[in-house]
Amino acid sequence: MYQALYRKWRPRDFEDVVGQEHITRTLQRQVAEGKLSHAYLFTGTRGTGKTTCAKILAKAVNCEHPVDGRPCNQCPSCLGIDNGSLLDVLEMDAASNNGVDYIRALREEAIYPPAHVKYRVYIVDEVHMLSVSAFNALLKILEEPPAHLIFILATTELHKVPATILSRCQRFAFKRILPRDIAQRLLYVAREEGIGLTPGGADLLARLSDGALRDALSLLDQCGAAGGTVDENRVLEVLGLAGNLQVSEMLEDILKRDQQAAILLLHQLYSGGKDIGALLGELSTLARDLLIRMTAPKGGDALLSGGYPAETLDRLAALAAPQRLIHITTLLQSTAAGLALSASRRTDAELCLLRLCDDSLSGDLTALAARVERLERGGVVQAAPAEKPSAPALPVREAPPPADDIPWDALLQEGPPAVEGETPPVQAAPVAPAPSAPAPAGEGDLWPRLLNSYKSRLPAMNRAFLDSAWGVMEGDLLTVICASDLTKNQLHNDKVQAVLQEVTSAAAGRPIAVTFSVGKLPSAAKSPAAQPEDKLDALIGLGSQFDNFKVK
Repeated sequence: MYQALYRKWRPRDFEDVVGQEHITRTLQRQVAEGKLSHAYLFTGTRGTGKTTCAKILAKAVNCEHPVDGRPCNQCPSCLGIDNGSLLDVLEMDAASNNGVDYIRALREEAIYPPAHVKYRVYIVDEVHMLSVSAFNALLKILEEPPAHLIFILATTELHKVPATILSRCQRFAFKRILPRDIAQRLLYVAREEGIGLTPGGADLLARLSDGALRDALSLLDQCGAAGGTVDENRVLEVLGLAGNLQVSEMLEDILKRDQQAAILLLHQLYSGGKDIGALLGELSTLARDLLIRMTAPKGGDALLSGGYPAETLDRLAALAAPQRLIHITTLLQSTAAGLALSASRRTDAELCLLRLCDDSLSGDLTALAARVERLERGGVVQAAPAEKPSAPALPVREAPPPADDIPWDALLQEGPPAVEGETPPVQAAPVAPAPSAPAPAGEGDLWPRLLNSYKSRLPAMNRAFLDSAWGVMEGDLLTVICASDLTKNQLHNDKVQAVLQEVTSAAAGRPIAVTFSVGKLPSAAKSPAAQPEDKLDALIGLGSQFDNFKVK
């Protein structure tokens, strides 16, 4: 009968355990020097070797011919523990035997000395699953254990073990195995089993296992059963990770702010049976990989999930800034957390995608925070154009100016105001000033003339950021000068660049290239005629007058 690789290649000696040298060396020295504890507690994530080290320790303390604290794996005691025929070494699962009656029976049996070995060893796996009464029953025998008894407790959730149990055990923390150690072990096992595993495939399997060697061997077993060479493409195909390409397409649509494409792709995945929670989780994982890729380009490969090729990550990283990826990840995490109480998971996912594509749709202060950040950086902050009201607003009578500010010269030239019922006096036509010399024909003023054309073809979010930029023509190149890095990050994308290039080329009558830079805006961009007044700037300036005001 075929035996799974993780069972066939389970370590039988301390030297075979991978990635836990800080624990195996200590246990081996304790056995060699005879300084054994009556209770051990092994903690750590799944697949890191807790139960394996417990069985090796049970063999080492009962081995008839130990070698420097290591079991010989040839004597009847070692062989009996390996095949489970030795009743003095009992391995129990606390998840299915968590009642107080089972622990009481175990405690009554533990007082008798072993029949064939030196120590009676109880290995209790998933000990955190015991009930409160069972822990209380176990506590008494841990306080005053017989000399022939050793307890080895294993758990993946240390916080659920009572402090009274922890204080009576020697605790050993098993850490996640490094990907390079897992990859080396996989290559060794594949070579012994005749599986054509490439180094790239081993690295990918190691990252997918999340630090668990048992999971990595199971994945290798599954990929090797398909036959052929197990490389990166074969791993993605066999494990069903080819769907990650659609997830990367959706994130690309989000980064490009293409709401229609993102919603249509969500409908396609939902109709194909994709779970909404799993989709949001994969999007969050991909956004995290992009952050790692951008913040740690060298040495960060070991931190990646491993489900996406390097070229895909590099392509997506060029479309986003770290602050936006943090916003995307946060919103995805909060939406996924609320799906359990949602009345319509699909609707929540669609609303999440719309908010990710357009920051102005967020119900929080994201848009306002972006404007304040530009103001703090010294950029030009402008208000978005207000929508026209549905009904005409009533005229508001303005207060008269102070006497010192009345334009008397203008009033004298215009004459007295007209009285109702009287015919206004005929005034002479104003004399037009002499025309100035015409400006030389050039393209330096293309930006203010084409600004409305740019805005009519862009979303509202991009239109607002165009007010914080200015374009300068030099030959066949239009350089868009941005007031801050935030403005450049919002404008420097394929959609905005294509609109600017198309409109400018049509106006100039020749192909025009577009580039972006950050710098100080020209004086023409800051004139009152070029940009509307920003009420936020005025409000902040008014509030700054009270910075030194203190309430006594």
